[in-house]
Amino acid sequence: MPSPVAIAPRNVAQWPKWRNNSSLLTNKNTTGYRGTVEDCNPQQFFGVSRFASEQYLRLREKGENVSGLRLIRLVIAVVARRSEISHSNQEFNMPVATRTLRSVHLASRPDAVPTLDNFKVVEDEISSPAKGEFLVRNEWISVDPYMRGRMRDSDSYVPPFQIGEPMEGGCVGRVIESQCPDFNEGDYVVGNMGWRDHWLSTGEGVLKVDAEVVSPQAYLGVLGLTGMTAYVGLNKIGKLLEGGTVFVSAASGAVGSIVCQIAKLKNCKVIGSAGSQAKIDWLKHEAGIDAAFNYHEVADVSAKLKELCPDGIDLYFDNVGGDHLEAAIESMKNFGKIVCCGMISSYNDSEPQPGPKNLFKIIGKRLRMQGFIVRDHMDQTSVFQRDMTQWIKNSKIKWRETVTEGLENAPQAFIDLFTGDKIGKSLVKLS
Repeated sequence: MPSPVAIAPRNVAQWPKWRNNSSLLTNKNTTGYRGTVEDCNPQQFFGVSRFASEQYLRLREKGENVSGLRLIRLVIAVVARRSEISHSNQEFNMPVATRTLRSVHLASRPDAVPTLDNFKVVEDEISSPAKGEFLVRNEWISVDPYMRGRMRDSDSYVPPFQIGEPMEGGCVGRVIESQCPDFNEGDYVVGNMGWRDHWLSTGEGVLKVDAEVVSPQAYLGVLGLTGMTAYVGLNKIGKLLEGGTVFVSAASGAVGSIVCQIAKLKNCKVIGSAGSQAKIDWLKHEAGIDAAFNYHEVADVSAKLKELCPDGIDLYFDNVGGDHLEAAIESMKNFGKIVCCGMISSYNDSEPQPGPKNLFKIIGKRLRMQGFIVRDHMDQTSVFQRDMTQWIKNSKIKWRETVTEGLENAPQAFIDLFTGDKIGKSLVKLS
């Protein structure tokens, strides 16, 4: 079969017929011109290559094995024929190749619990990657309680979401186009460009992951920042010792459920609170903690903790704040530690609530109370992944996922975080 250089017609009007010849992309002999991308600028490259890109994607969607390298050689073969074909975008009337991008924007700032009116799904276009870039199609995105704070226009450890702009968050997807030597088509990557179906990157802040070890979405949960939050909070902030007594609020949540199990691996007595009987059953029978209570059915959390922890608490991992924090302070042992990870009970308050009325006991009990942000401790990544991967392989860690289908349903998945109905990590699966 002749090479693409010989086949490419000089007359642009003949290109539709030529580009329908899919054998150009699948035949192993069509190596064509072995040039380099430097032979043309990105606009010229994509203007001329649209015909090949469309055919390539069509074949890939059918499941045919088409080499990305063969496509690139084919396109460069056409571009390189400067003396025979003008590659002006205007002459060919071929714009830069684009895709439809769907993303969720913040439409307005909520005053209390968010509603669907605070979000808007927007369609736009996203171009193919330029030199040094790659394009990712998201498969999973994460919705997390901390995002509620970013919906406020206030100073924090992370900038607020802007009205009319796409929201951000953890995501895992596959590279579908690449002009970056460090990322290949088919690579699974984790980034912070959630709340959308596609995104471009140069690789900064993006991590390649092995989808053979665990399912890809686990890198948003147990093997991602969620699991690392539990690991860092217990080991580095709380300096958890073997055999202590640990109380975990929101124990069935994404972070809390991992905290419980790491503490059990250190032979600790673990008590957890959660919001439904199903969660209590999972904590006791699957996560293997010693005791758990439904805070909706307990009139006095402090009294309940004294009942379950008569000798006191060595470490409290706080995800809730409010009455849980006050109750924990009451039962803390001298020199105990309180690790402040989140305070979901107050995230939707329009006005700040008073703090625990027994806060003065921190002094008499010589307690150490510390908040933390996991991104301040990225030096722990390798040791965390080493330990967590080993625990997973040895079936020492279990986890649950609450999955919502479709990007358009991501706002509802986020709102559901504050109803207490979910177990484990909340994720949105994109089609």
